[in-house]
Amino acid sequence: MADFTMPALGADMETGTVVEWKVRPGDHVRSGDVIAVVETHKGAIDVECFLDGTIDDLVPLGQELPVDAVLASVRGPESAAAPAAPAPTTSVPPAALPSHLPVAEAPTAPMHPPTSHRRKVSPAARHHTQALGIDPDTLSGTGVEGAVTLADVARSAHAAPTAAPAGPSITPANTPTRPRGGFDPDQMRRAIAAAMGRSKREIPHYYLRSTISFAAAQSWLSAWNRTREPAERLLPAVLLLKAAAKALAQFPQFNGLYVDGQFQPAPPVHLGWAIALRGGGLVAPAIHHAQNLPLPALMDALRDLVQRARAGGLRSSELSDPTVTVTSLGDRGADEVLGVIYPPQVAILGFGRIVERPWVVQGQVLPQAVVSVSLAADHRVSDGHLGGQLLAAIDSALQSPDTL
Repeated sequence: MADFTMPALGADMETGTVVEWKVRPGDHVRSGDVIAVVETHKGAIDVECFLDGTIDDLVPLGQELPVDAVLASVRGPESAAAPAAPAPTTSVPPAALPSHLPVAEAPTAPMHPPTSHRRKVSPAARHHTQALGIDPDTLSGTGVEGAVTLADVARSAHAAPTAAPAGPSITPANTPTRPRGGFDPDQMRRAIAAAMGRSKREIPHYYLRSTISFAAAQSWLSAWNRTREPAERLLPAVLLLKAAAKALAQFPQFNGLYVDGQFQPAPPVHLGWAIALRGGGLVAPAIHHAQNLPLPALMDALRDLVQRARAGGLRSSELSDPTVTVTSLGDRGADEVLGVIYPPQVAILGFGRIVERPWVVQGQVLPQAVVSVSLAADHRVSDGHLGGQLLAAIDSALQSPDTL
């Protein structure tokens, strides 16, 4: 028997609340399966199980629990093979139900039908249908194997008035009501402040900044986009991300975590991309193995991540395993940004907006597109000499965009 615990979805998370179970006692799960939705100050997060076995006990919905609290018990293959009493039907006391769940999901019925009979619905789409009071089974899916996607939900919402929920909702005592997949901006701001305060107290930051010519990258990008449909075009941010990922793969001292007094380098580059949320707040979920993704795949991953972050469909693995963070305020008019390291990471890269500036080219001063890149790094792990080499590697990568 093993315990499935409340994951730490970043250094700024202290508690979470299970608002939906996607499994019931007796269900078999494999590592990577999404088994619950946990609501935190970052919104509703799809939480993955990293155990193989059979679900046993589940905590009731609606309880705010600290990180590492036991949420469920999972019987491993060896114990699952032994004879066992039939799994009881899971019931949830009405007082434990979060405000957005209708009465139909109270103890009068199992929490979910068997997985094999459930309609395929993407996590972001499911969250959105619940917020709008739409039954996903009534929608036509355009995703893989007919799965309902977020775009299908958006089309339905625009085509018809929003349906009312199936019945009155029950709100636990002292639990604020907010839309499914939403977040509390004040709580998020306090959590961010706590994490950044800890960072500045505990991490000896040093800062470097460089201005890089973006002319070659801009010319290549224009040629690429000219022959492609809008959905296949690339944004400048993707070239910046890929250049950063390639450089970080060359300099692993900036890619990893500082835990228990020592640095643990991470072989893959899981880029945490800082995303501003509507209504305020910030999350930085990971784009996994960014150094290996071709530019079109990286563009797709970036679009998907931003869409799901703002719709409330992020996965726990995307929030718990970034190895370094990249932030860009260029589209908001900032020439440069100096970031604060997100512990336990050891570096953050910041890109400013792409602007035309006087630039010396073969002895002549010409107008040219340039971009500012900054590095904040942990002096316990690296120094300015190595940091300068990292920025030079990003510069070199952007001067040869066809190799990205």
